[in-house]
Amino acid sequence: MSTAELGNYGSDQSGLIWGFLFGRESPTAPSRTIQINSAEAATWLRTPPTPDSAEFVWLHFNLSNTASEKWMTEHANVADEFGEALHDGSRSTRIELADSTLIAVVNDVLHNFSLDSADIATLWLNVTQRVVISTRRTPLKSIERLRQAVMGGDTIRSSVELLIHLFRDQADVLVNIVRDAVARVDKVEDNLLAGRLTQRRADLGALRRVLVRLQRLLAPEPAALFRLLQRPPEWMAELDMQELRQATEEFSVVLSDMSSLQERIKLLQEEIAAQVNEENNRSLYLLTIVTVLALPINIIAGLLGMNVGGVPLAQHEHGFWIVVGIVVAFTVVAFSIVFRRNKQD
Repeated sequence: MSTAELGNYGSDQSGLIWGFLFGRESPTAPSRTIQINSAEAATWLRTPPTPDSAEFVWLHFNLSNTASEKWMTEHANVADEFGEALHDGSRSTRIELADSTLIAVVNDVLHNFSLDSADIATLWLNVTQRVVISTRRTPLKSIERLRQAVMGGDTIRSSVELLIHLFRDQADVLVNIVRDAVARVDKVEDNLLAGRLTQRRADLGALRRVLVRLQRLLAPEPAALFRLLQRPPEWMAELDMQELRQATEEFSVVLSDMSSLQERIKLLQEEIAAQVNEENNRSLYLLTIVTVLALPINIIAGLLGMNVGGVPLAQHEHGFWIVVGIVVAFTVVAFSIVFRRNKQD
């Protein structure tokens, strides 16, 4: 990466991180993908499409570069609702239809996501039949997977299919997160069954909070997609609608698995709490027994230790051993009572 790119937060002067032109036909390649820069994208956007053209572009911008919004407004003709969504404080996942443009707000995990940090950021998309605009402020994992798939030669026939590919990549990322969480929970459960539990309830609680947060931010997405399927834009193909419906169902399954894992963690927390309470009760019971057994000697020692006259057996030749015998006798009686009651329980 050049010094200029570093100064522009990993993007060019217009804020573009990467751009792809899909559907370009040539004698040697009927349909191929070409990587383009912001200048080439601006030229393509100014060129009127031919009636039989299947070309469309995907332009990915970095909002940390202040030039990105200006470029999108001047060249990409994004919807007003898209600009409002960029500055809206709400980060809930949703897809809205503004005239013939799809406006999507998608929450995704960061590129260096871990279950310990659980960092999440937002991706905004403006999707039309010919142009897909995506923007973010921090690197995200799903969008990077989509870029690698495109550069790896995956065939993308339409702008909606690109959006569907993104949703499926996001679902795959969530599946990996759930798998990592399941592996942690399995280890805790195995240790719990083996009686060598070292995991604290607080650690499980932190894992559960991460899953709840992910589900809260991502759960609205299937409902929003189903609403879109009821009223799709006119330019959306029937095949794209079917694949979007399948992607929605796959995403719902992932969220369902996440809910099941949360319930499992809750049960483990309750089981750990029950074991801790049982151990505390056992310790308290042993402490009570020791206190009861030591009660006779403490009482007698307290009485004989008073600095007053008339202490019995003070002048007796065998007074010490008589007191020891009395203490032992009371201790044996107390021990037999406790032992008998413990045996009955």
